[in-house]
Amino acid sequence: IAENKIVFIDLNYIFTNSSAGKSVNVQLKKAHKSNLEKFKKLEENLKKEETEIIAQKNILDKEDYQKKITELRAKVSKYRTERNVTLKDLSKKRNKAKVELLAIITPLLTEYSNANSISIIIPKKNIIIGKSELDITKTILQQIDKKIKTIKIN
Repeated sequence: IAENKIVFIDLNYIFTNSSAGKSVNVQLKKAHKSNLEKFKKLEENLKKEETEIIAQKNILDKEDYQKKITELRAKVSKYRTERNVTLKDLSKKRNKAKVELLAIITPLLTEYSNANSISIIIPKKNIIIGKSELDITKTILQQIDKKIKTIKIN
Protein backbone atom coordinates (compact mmCIF):
# COMPACT_ATOMS: atom_id res chain seq x y z
CA ILE A 1 0.00 0.00 0.00
CA ALA A 2 1.42 3.32 -1.06
CA GLU A 3 1.49 5.98 1.62
CA ASN A 4 1.10 9.67 0.83
CA LYS A 5 3.14 11.89 3.08
CA ILE A 6 1.51 15.26 3.77
CA VAL A 7 3.17 18.18 5.56
CA PHE A 8 2.35 21.83 6.11
CA ILE A 9 4.20 25.14 6.17
CA ASP A 10 3.40 28.51 7.74
CA LEU A 11 4.18 30.99 4.97
CA ASN A 12 3.26 34.01 7.12
CA TYR A 13 5.83 32.91 9.69
CA ILE A 14 8.43 32.66 6.93
CA PHE A 15 7.50 36.08 5.51
CA THR A 16 7.92 37.71 8.93
CA ASN A 17 10.82 35.72 10.40
CA SER A 18 13.18 34.96 7.53
CA SER A 19 16.13 37.29 7.03
CA ALA A 20 14.75 38.35 3.66
CA GLY A 21 11.27 38.88 5.09
CA LYS A 22 12.63 40.92 7.97
CA SER A 23 14.64 43.10 5.57
CA VAL A 24 11.50 43.75 3.52
CA ASN A 25 9.52 44.64 6.64
CA VAL A 26 12.22 47.05 7.82
CA GLN A 27 12.32 48.75 4.41
CA LEU A 28 8.52 48.99 4.26
CA LYS A 29 8.29 50.40 7.79
CA LYS A 30 10.94 52.98 6.98
CA ALA A 31 9.13 54.01 3.78
CA HIS A 32 5.79 54.14 5.62
CA LYS A 33 7.24 56.29 8.41
CA SER A 34 8.78 58.65 5.86
CA ASN A 35 5.44 58.91 4.04
CA LEU A 36 3.57 59.56 7.29
CA GLU A 37 5.92 62.40 8.18
CA LYS A 38 5.57 63.92 4.71
CA PHE A 39 1.78 63.74 4.76
CA LYS A 40 1.57 65.04 8.31
CA LYS A 41 3.48 68.16 7.25
CA LEU A 42 1.22 68.62 4.23
CA GLU A 43 -1.85 68.19 6.41
CA GLU A 44 -0.58 70.76 8.90
CA ASN A 45 0.05 73.23 6.07
CA LEU A 46 -3.46 72.70 4.71
CA LYS A 47 -5.00 73.23 8.16
CA LYS A 48 -2.93 76.37 8.64
CA GLU A 49 -4.05 77.67 5.25
CA GLU A 50 -7.68 76.89 6.10
CA THR A 51 -7.38 78.80 9.38
CA GLU A 52 -5.89 81.79 7.56
CA ILE A 53 -8.69 81.81 4.99
CA ILE A 54 -11.36 81.60 7.70
CA ALA A 55 -9.67 84.48 9.56
CA GLN A 56 -9.81 86.59 6.36
CA LYS A 57 -13.48 85.83 5.66
CA ASN A 58 -14.74 89.22 6.83
CA ILE A 59 -11.84 91.12 5.21
CA LEU A 60 -12.05 89.57 1.72
CA ASP A 61 -14.87 90.20 -0.68
CA LYS A 62 -17.08 87.24 -1.48
CA GLU A 63 -15.41 86.38 -4.83
CA ASP A 64 -11.87 86.32 -3.41
CA TYR A 65 -13.02 84.26 -0.46
CA GLN A 66 -14.72 81.72 -2.74
CA LYS A 67 -11.64 81.63 -4.97
CA LYS A 68 -9.38 80.85 -1.99
CA ILE A 69 -11.80 78.18 -0.72
CA THR A 70 -11.85 76.58 -4.19
CA GLU A 71 -8.04 76.60 -4.34
CA LEU A 72 -7.86 75.04 -0.87
CA ARG A 73 -10.33 72.31 -1.86
CA ALA A 74 -8.22 71.56 -4.93
CA LYS A 75 -5.12 71.25 -2.74
CA VAL A 76 -6.94 68.95 -0.31
CA SER A 77 -8.14 66.81 -3.21
CA LYS A 78 -4.61 66.61 -4.60
CA TYR A 79 -3.30 65.70 -1.13
CA ARG A 80 -5.82 62.86 -0.77
CA THR A 81 -5.06 61.53 -4.23
CA GLU A 82 -1.32 61.64 -3.64
CA ARG A 83 -1.74 59.93 -0.27
CA ASN A 84 -3.87 57.14 -1.76
CA VAL A 85 -1.38 56.61 -4.61
CA THR A 86 1.48 56.39 -2.12
CA LEU A 87 -0.38 53.86 0.05
CA LYS A 88 -1.24 51.74 -3.01
CA ASP A 89 2.39 51.91 -4.14
CA LEU A 90 3.58 50.71 -0.73
CA SER A 91 1.06 47.87 -0.86
CA LYS A 92 2.28 46.91 -4.35
CA LYS A 93 5.86 46.84 -3.08
CA ARG A 94 4.84 44.58 -0.19
CA ASN A 95 3.04 42.21 -2.57
CA LYS A 96 5.95 42.23 -5.03
CA ALA A 97 8.37 41.33 -2.23
CA LYS A 98 6.10 38.47 -1.11
CA VAL A 99 5.94 37.15 -4.67
CA GLU A 100 9.72 37.38 -4.94
CA LEU A 101 10.19 35.52 -1.67
CA LEU A 102 7.63 32.90 -2.73
CA ALA A 103 9.58 32.42 -5.97
CA ILE A 104 12.62 31.58 -3.83
CA ILE A 105 10.64 29.29 -1.51
CA THR A 106 8.97 27.22 -4.24
CA PRO A 107 12.12 25.51 -5.60
CA LEU A 108 13.28 24.84 -2.04
CA LEU A 109 9.93 23.21 -1.26
CA THR A 110 10.13 21.13 -4.44
CA GLU A 111 13.64 19.98 -3.59
CA TYR A 112 12.65 19.23 0.01
CA SER A 113 9.55 17.27 -1.04
CA ASN A 114 11.55 15.19 -3.54
CA ALA A 115 14.29 14.45 -1.01
CA ASN A 116 11.81 13.47 1.73
CA SER A 117 9.19 11.67 -0.41
CA ILE A 118 6.50 14.21 0.39
CA SER A 119 3.34 14.09 -1.70
CA ILE A 120 1.63 17.30 -0.60
CA ILE A 121 2.70 20.51 1.14
CA ILE A 122 -0.25 22.53 2.45
CA PRO A 123 -0.23 26.12 3.76
CA LYS A 124 -0.79 26.18 7.52
CA LYS A 125 -3.62 28.69 7.18
CA ASN A 126 -5.69 25.89 5.57
CA ILE A 127 -5.07 23.44 8.45
CA ILE A 128 -7.40 23.21 11.43
CA ILE A 129 -5.41 20.61 13.41
CA GLY A 130 -2.12 18.97 12.54
CA LYS A 131 0.67 17.15 14.31
CA SER A 132 3.59 19.43 15.01
CA GLU A 133 6.03 16.95 13.45
CA LEU A 134 4.29 17.56 10.11
CA ASP A 135 5.22 21.28 10.27
CA ILE A 136 8.27 21.92 8.06
CA THR A 137 8.28 25.71 8.54
CA LYS A 138 11.46 25.96 10.62
CA THR A 139 13.41 23.59 8.37
CA ILE A 140 12.48 25.57 5.27
CA LEU A 141 13.16 28.85 7.11
CA GLN A 142 16.74 27.73 7.77
CA GLN A 143 17.23 26.86 4.10
CA ILE A 144 15.80 30.22 3.00
CA ASP A 145 18.08 32.11 5.37
CA LYS A 146 21.08 30.26 3.92
CA LYS A 147 20.01 31.07 0.38
CA ILE A 148 18.98 34.74 0.64
CA LYS A 149 19.51 37.43 3.27
CA THR A 150 17.74 40.47 1.83
CA ILE A 151 15.25 41.52 -0.80
CA LYS A 152 15.46 45.08 -2.06
CA ILE A 153 12.26 46.99 -2.63
CA ASN A 154 12.27 49.98 -4.92
